[in-house]
Amino acid sequence: MVLHIPASRNGLYLGMVPERAAAKHPHSPVTLDHDMDAAPEAGRQLTVAQLADLVDDMAARLWAAGVRAGEHIALYKAHNFDIYVLACAAARLGAVPALLSPALDGNTVVALLKRLKRPHLVTDEGKLANELADARPAELTSTVIVPDGSREDTVSLAKLAGSPRREPVLLAGDAPALMTHTSGTTGIPKLVVHTALSLRGRYRPQEQLVRLIRKPETYAIHVSFVHSRMYMAMAVMLDRGKPVVVVEHGEPENVAPLFARHRPGIVETHPNSFMEWEELVDHPLKPLANVKYYSGTFDAIHPPTIHRLLSASKRRKPLFFQFYGQSECGPLVARWYSQKNAHKANGRCLGYPLPGMTHVRVVPRDGQRPTKKTPGFIEVLTDGRAVNYFAEEERYRKELNGKWWRTGDVGYRDRLGRVHVLDRAVDVIPNVDSTLEVEDAVLGRMEELIELVLVPGPSKEPLPVVCTKDNVPLDLDRWRRAVAEFPQLADPIQMPLAELPRTATMKVQRIELARRLKERLEPQA
Repeated sequence: MVLHIPASRNGLYLGMVPERAAAKHPHSPVTLDHDMDAAPEAGRQLTVAQLADLVDDMAARLWAAGVRAGEHIALYKAHNFDIYVLACAAARLGAVPALLSPALDGNTVVALLKRLKRPHLVTDEGKLANELADARPAELTSTVIVPDGSREDTVSLAKLAGSPRREPVLLAGDAPALMTHTSGTTGIPKLVVHTALSLRGRYRPQEQLVRLIRKPETYAIHVSFVHSRMYMAMAVMLDRGKPVVVVEHGEPENVAPLFARHRPGIVETHPNSFMEWEELVDHPLKPLANVKYYSGTFDAIHPPTIHRLLSASKRRKPLFFQFYGQSECGPLVARWYSQKNAHKANGRCLGYPLPGMTHVRVVPRDGQRPTKKTPGFIEVLTDGRAVNYFAEEERYRKELNGKWWRTGDVGYRDRLGRVHVLDRAVDVIPNVDSTLEVEDAVLGRMEELIELVLVPGPSKEPLPVVCTKDNVPLDLDRWRRAVAEFPQLADPIQMPLAELPRTATMKVQRIELARRLKERLEPQA
């Protein structure tokens, strides 16, 4: 059988997204829950036309600071919506923004700046005084640009206000257009290279889904500003004229009054944030009452959480859309949940490949046919796939199997063709069919748990790490009843949620957690 993935005919140019949306929906609102470091005067309530003008303005300032088409510009600053604005501004000049998570440590950032070979750097006084205090960034970069300030060897964007506007530069569709990075659970993160064409490939399935939403629903988003998902979401929603609420402070006590005021009909965030927002279900302000659609893209989410969130909606037949994808490829597989099926859903079944846009196959490990007991490697074919790892082409090619991309996950397809993802290949634990399946089951039985992560212990035993609401001590009798069907599990270790190492998208860094626990437990052996 010959598989055909239609090429994206026109590239998605991030620098033009706000301007083109403003031509159609100039008065559509964009609401922030915070002030932008680079443009505090813009306030928290913008129109799409004002957002487009701000991107144009920042592009002019970056040009005045020395940024040119084809050059790399690393963004490493406090988490703030101005990261999105500045990345679009850089793209508008034809420069290539490289988005570095604010959570990265200084040594990792130095390594990435060296890999980029003297890029421009947009950072802030806090990063320069802390993470980059010993890094000598001026020696690693062409220019160090800050929102405001007078520090030696930096250029202040505030002082470049009023710089002459520039005409946009559109590079070839297959030229590098954006760099994001992988989670970096082992070693230095990989810089993932996206092009205008590959970005259009991941835009298409999301645009088709939103096209089905006829009513003018308000869209609330709380995701990392350095993740490609943010840029795809904004491109889709701005183009469709949806009112947008951008959430930076995702704590439930901040989200409740914000959502109570704006009553979003569409809500998207990371799975771990959805878990935190379960406490909004019973909040007196009813912040989730108007939600018609939830969207989860970053990782599989536990069915009990989906069921709880759907129960908070007072809309008729609310839905939860679950997408499976990864940084290198964008969305690949999807399914939806309703109030009728969420509570009994198999969280490992992530649905079907996107028709006409993605293909998925599962290849054997060790020659065994892929099943639940012997999961295989999941490989995909999509025109949304990134084109390289910057300066690590050989590392990129190792993940290719002809035209197929190996995702790093293991699983199988059932007789209906649905894709089941059981684990990351690096997270497989002997004597456990699926760590994620165990977590789903136990979280569904113990409502006092807000997180459960299964990692290999010092002797490779399956070691549960649990976090409870308000750090209440775990009831061991209830625990033993909940895990009775999993006798291979070691005794649990309880930790505060804040102590779990996480990625920029709030995923638990399982390998790092296992390493820390090994250091902690081995001296007791």
